[in-house]
Amino acid sequence: MKLNILHEDNDITVAVKPCGVPTQPDKTNSESMVSMLKLRIYEKENRKEEPYLVPIHRLDRPVGGVMVFAKTPEAAANLSKQSEDGSMMKYYQAILTGELPNDQGVLKDYLLHDTKDNVTKVVDKDTPGAKYSELEYEVLDVMDTDEGTLTYVLVELITGRHHQIRAQFAKRKCGIWGDTKYNPKFQKTKKKYKEIGLHASRLEFDHPTTGEHMVFKHEPEGGAFAILDLDEF
Repeated sequence: MKLNILHEDNDITVAVKPCGVPTQPDKTNSESMVSMLKLRIYEKENRKEEPYLVPIHRLDRPVGGVMVFAKTPEAAANLSKQSEDGSMMKYYQAILTGELPNDQGVLKDYLLHDTKDNVTKVVDKDTPGAKYSELEYEVLDVMDTDEGTLTYVLVELITGRHHQIRAQFAKRKCGIWGDTKYNPKFQKTKKKYKEIGLHASRLEFDHPTTGEHMVFKHEPEGGAFAILDLDEF
């Protein structure tokens, strides 16, 4: 698989994860972003030992988009802090089935990750293990299609919880297009969706060594996004 590298230096690699590819090795033994990037570094630099490389954040397997990986423990610590304190800014584009009540808004929930079934649920804030979750959204377009009403939104992720965007919009009965895990419109289908209508389109952070503010963008292609004229936005 040809990797789309947006930036690389001694401290970080910024790359676009394709839909259907896991961030890290999993039980399916599929090629992952980490394994492919490590192999790339190994071959490019003629390494004799396995290179250090860790993802600072994760994208679900059916979600594509921009990711940053640290190539040193020091860079990992710095970027992880930025991710945790909110100074690393993450933006997504999403296609929802249904229509939201407002053109823009903030979704605030408490989420609980059920590790047994690997699903995230919106729960009461007093639920043991529940984590506060927040995102902001702006509606870019609403379309009437053969599949019903679709809403195109820009999302800024304020907190980074497991399946957060998917779970929070599903709770509002506006699930992500193609999401067989959270969207009832797709749960009964036997079709396997390698991608869903969710894409990490913009990532901002300060370089862990130089302090330079860096911005990376990547527009989604194919799937639900194929019906949009993204040049308009």
